[in-house]
Amino acid sequence: MSQRANYYEQELDDADDLADVGLNLTIGNYGGLYEDAVPRIDEATLIAMQQHVAQQVALAQVPDVVKRFIIQFHQAILNNNLPEITACYENGWNRFTEQFYAKTEWPEAEIIAPLVNDNPVFLILYRELYYRHIYSRLAPNVDDRFHSYENSCELFNYLLNSEGPVQLTLPDQWLWDIIDEFIYQFQSFSQWRSKPKLKSEDELQMLASEAESSGGSQLWSCYSVLNVLYSLVQKSRINEYLIGVREGCSEIELVEIAGEYGSKPLYRMLGYFSLIGLLRVHVLLGDFTLALKVMENIELNQKAFFTKVTACHVATYYYVGFSYMALRRYNDAIRTFVSILNFIGRMRQYHTRSYQYDQINKTAERMYALFAICNCLSPSKLDDQILNNVKERYADQISKMSQPFTSNAFITPNPTTPITPGSPTAKASAASEALAAYSELFLFACPKFITANAPPYNDQDALTVYVNDPPEEPATRHLSLFLDDIRARAEVPTLRSYLKLYTSLDASKLAGFLEKDEEELVQLMMVMKSASRGVSRVNNEGTLLDGQMITTSDLDFVINDNMVHVVESVINRKYGGWFVRNTEHAQRVYDALKASPLPISKQTPAANAGSNTEDTKPITQDAKRTTNVPWNASTRKVEFNV
Repeated sequence: MSQRANYYEQELDDADDLADVGLNLTIGNYGGLYEDAVPRIDEATLIAMQQHVAQQVALAQVPDVVKRFIIQFHQAILNNNLPEITACYENGWNRFTEQFYAKTEWPEAEIIAPLVNDNPVFLILYRELYYRHIYSRLAPNVDDRFHSYENSCELFNYLLNSEGPVQLTLPDQWLWDIIDEFIYQFQSFSQWRSKPKLKSEDELQMLASEAESSGGSQLWSCYSVLNVLYSLVQKSRINEYLIGVREGCSEIELVEIAGEYGSKPLYRMLGYFSLIGLLRVHVLLGDFTLALKVMENIELNQKAFFTKVTACHVATYYYVGFSYMALRRYNDAIRTFVSILNFIGRMRQYHTRSYQYDQINKTAERMYALFAICNCLSPSKLDDQILNNVKERYADQISKMSQPFTSNAFITPNPTTPITPGSPTAKASAASEALAAYSELFLFACPKFITANAPPYNDQDALTVYVNDPPEEPATRHLSLFLDDIRARAEVPTLRSYLKLYTSLDASKLAGFLEKDEEELVQLMMVMKSASRGVSRVNNEGTLLDGQMITTSDLDFVINDNMVHVVESVINRKYGGWFVRNTEHAQRVYDALKASPLPISKQTPAANAGSNTEDTKPITQDAKRTTNVPWNASTRKVEFNV
């Protein structure tokens, strides 16, 4: 590699000359080495020469403008020029990707190494971008998955095991993307590894040899990924720093608290983003309590550090909201989704320019689906605009999830039997449709869960058993747990619909409505009482896991002897928003009317023929009615949405 660096030391001044490197100049004249008086070169040197020639040929295929960009990018990182690095990362890399590498790989790091004097730090960062491009635009093969892990290890070893903090400056967006891509590649590899049926013989052999050589698969293992994230958190002392910020410490005190590493923006932001990464990893592994626990020092507000990067902002709220939903804290989940969906709606015109807009938009659609599920299980009136957006997207599913059915209706209806409303078959059909709607939205919107343990690739007999009897998919397992809770609440909507009709009624009468005896009625009412209560954060106090037991429903009841007394709380309408929405609607209707053309009455040929100076026409009774109504306004109807 030093030969390549010396050769190109004088050639880097003008990137246009790089494509004109001649093979004769590169190879030189080695004929004299094979004379009898001169010893022959050894095989290793010959192989190195051949690789050098192949490298120069490959480098000659790289467009000159890309060579100049790589040189400029390298120089910006050497100088720690943050504005220049940001421009190259967010604009230059994406522009050249679309222009030259939309459907193919970027040049390998070994090919462009002479352009950057074999700078190891830049080559590690370049490989990070190189493999990210493969994962996002192309299909990674087994070598890409192995080598991307090795490059990630090199990057984090450089950051964590150097003597003192490294002198490197990177934009916050890139630092978040490093952590985000690291977790995504781990997730992708775990899902790919868990399907031995789809592996070729070469892939099976590589996975088996890797597992045997390390005494158990360490490649993209949960331990290695969590070790990196927790090491970054510990090195940066980000939790201590956040506690100091919350307590109002001065800048000097914060520098002392953060220490040698945490006082550097690079390590501070990597530690902060690692907390978000730990939230995501624990959710993917199904530990939702621990996921919220690692976020205990991060406050969900507009002043938090994660708001600096829109993709991090959206991801944080998505995983926090799903964790609340998995813990049956539906009110907290709804508030979380409403907050971030309102933010996305306000910022849509700005982050459409971002290269991550598609990913942000997909995450928003998933949160709308999760909001629909939570709102059906715990109806709320937090935001009418979000609720209207959800109904536009998932009106059919919401209708099915909201219809009442009974727990004993979870049977497969007979398609040959006519369905009568209120019959067991109708209830079974409603239950089946409701479960299908819940399942559809859950599988669409849930994270792509992973399995922590790898298949036994190093044991052929155990692998055969694993293939013949594979374990349940993680997403299916979480779905079954979620549907168990739905079945437990199955009869609550029916009971609720009856209680809303009365302020008090006899228990025996209510049991007759539900076709149950009084003992079963009491059990059902206790289920409803449990479903209408839950842990929730009051005024966003404490950590994300803290909360108080509150009533989450607008309907409550008490049982006194044989009488059921019902109390329903009424939420006052927010008239300000109602008037604003309908004023805007009236303005749109008025503008549409004003822009409409005036009606033109029909003219008879006789009238046109008899007119010499101006057009005349007979006025009929219909024409009189038309001209008396300006702009044909009688045919338009103004509607106000209440």
